[in-house]
Amino acid sequence: MDVEGDRAMVAVVGRGLQSLIGPGGATLDALQELTRLAVVQETGTRSRLMLDVGGYRDRRRAQLVEVAKEAVVKAKQDAADVRLDAMNPFERKVVHDAIADLEGVWSESEGEEPDRRVVVRLER
Repeated sequence: MDVEGDRAMVAVVGRGLQSLIGPGGATLDALQELTRLAVVQETGTRSRLMLDVGGYRDRRRAQLVEVAKEAVVKAKQDAADVRLDAMNPFERKVVHDAIADLEGVWSESEGEEPDRRVVVRLER
């Protein structure tokens, strides 16, 4: 366990953890939400806890930064908005953060959960 800013970071490490991650991190997201609910139940305070299993979130973060870079290149090449696949809040934040540091583009989220997605737009 670690703390980054005001967020508790809990990492589960070991072998054979894929079943705790699930397809596309779905099981991990559900475990994280259950953990947050347990903290609220125990403390009465909402938690911004981030749960990671087997380093999945770090690997996914690196993939998402690449997705963001590719979307920026495509937006600039096509001079058009690029709509990414639906993502969970963690994934959208990673993409928004990666794009925020780049010139000539910006991003916003559109849609409703679970189909909420990032749109990369050119600055006009």
